[in-house]
Formats: sequence, C-alpha cells, structure tokens
Amino acid sequence: MIESAGYISSVEAPFIKEMSEITHHMWMQGWDELNGGNISYLLDEEEVAKYINVLKPLRTINLNFPVTELAGKYFIVTGSGKYFRNVIKDPEANLGVLRVSGNGDSVEVLWGLRNGAVPTSELASHFMSHIERLKVDPTHRIVLHTHATNVIAMTFTHDLDELKFTKTLWEMCTECIVVFPDGVSVIPWIVPGSSEIGRKTANKMKDHRIVIWPHHGIFGTGSTMDSTFGLIETVEKAAIVYNLVAGKEIKQRITDQQLSDLAKAFNVTPKAGILEV
Repeated sequence: MIESAGYISSVEAPFIKEMSEITHHMWMQGWDELNGGNISYLLDEEEVAKYINVLKPLRTINLNFPVTELAGKYFIVTGSGKYFRNVIKDPEANLGVLRVSGNGDSVEVLWGLRNGAVPTSELASHFMSHIERLKVDPTHRIVLHTHATNVIAMTFTHDLDELKFTKTLWEMCTECIVVFPDGVSVIPWIVPGSSEIGRKTANKMKDHRIVIWPHHGIFGTGSTMDSTFGLIETVEKAAIVYNLVAGKEIKQRITDQQLSDLAKAFNVTPKAGILEV
C-alpha cells in the first residue's frame, strides 16, 4: 500500500484506474461534454482497504436524502462539475472514494475530491438506483449516466412510450433484443440533480437496467464497467441507426416473429407487451 497524508497513488488501485479509463473513453465517444455525465461504482471494503486507509476519513459530507440501505458501503464516484476528459490526467482531483455513514445520512471522503470538491450532483439518483438494483441483482455494482448523443436526438422525434421506444430499438440491430431483452424505460423530463428525478429513475430500475431521460441522456446499470458500458453502447448504436433511417421509406424490417426467434435462440425473455406473435 502506498500512502501519503491519507492519499494513495492513483496508478495503484484497479478501481481508480478503471474509472479513469472509462471516463476517458466516454469522453472520446463525445458523450460527456464539459462536466456532463457521472458514474458511481460500488466497491468491496476489502478491495478498498488494500489501497486506502479506511480508518482515517478526510472529511464528512452531509446528505439531504438518507440512504440507510447503503449504510457502510463503499463507492468511487465522479465529482460534481468535473470534466471527464481531465480524470485520466488527475484522478485525485476528479474522483472520490466514499463510505456511507452508519445511519446513511452522510458520506465520508476516504480519498480524492481534492480541494473541497464534492460528489456528483446526481448522487441522489445514483444511490437510489443502487438500492433498487441490489434488490433484484446482488451482483449489481455500476450506475453510469452519460449524454449519449443519438439517444438524446431520438427523444425529440420518437414517441416516448417506453414499449414503443423499446420495440423500435430492438428493430434497429439484430443484437438488441439479446443485449437488453428487459427493454428500456423512459421517464418524463425532470430538472436534473433533484430528489424527484432520483426517485423516478430508481422506480424504473426495479424492472430495467436502462432509463432514458428525454432530451438529456441515459442511465445504465450493471455488474461490471464493461457490461454497463456495452449495454449503453448497444442502445446508442440502435439510436444511430434509427436516426439514419427515420423519415425514409422502410422496405424491410426485423419482424416480431424474427425478434421472438432471436430471443428463443439466445435463451432470453423479451419484456412482455411488445412483440405480437
């Protein structure tokens, strides 16, 4: 373990390296302009303790939304107002390792968020989503929010009914129904950073791994960074195809029967109420 005044070299901890790499990759995709986007990653205490002194919190930040269900849990998160393009150059300034207090009303900063920085303004949405996903998937670890360009564009031109939205995405690429058979969810437009958008998003997370915020972006969840990024990447690819073909004459498409055959072939169960077979 490498320590200096309570900090650790960012090159040593795998979870810090992983956050640095994925934020850079997402910025390179053009999804996270300026300080757009945020990530939270649930960590094991043993994993954190290998690299960071968990007995010496740097400071405490009070929460205005209690999360007793996450008491004692560890996370690495992106900072509020931080640019994804800068994370890889200076992780300690742009990321933070947190521990939720025993009563769930505050977080302790164990590493990072240098110079008084604070966690992402969407922390309420992240924590609420973690709570709901852990209830249905004990392997859940990642909540990733990004401004995926073509998904945002699609929310301007497509019906926002989530069953119709899902079916259109499934029809765009053969792999889609296999990658997200649970479909996507869509909430109304809500001011970001609020407890309201956190509650609406978390409620949808009971049955979905993807929640779309119209004219804003996408929330994705998963058990690993790769699987979560891949899920969002697949939805975004389908949205790209939709935006390329929308308004043009469609001469052929993937049929409901073909989508059903795909699901059977890959042993997945499509969200009910979408396919007519």
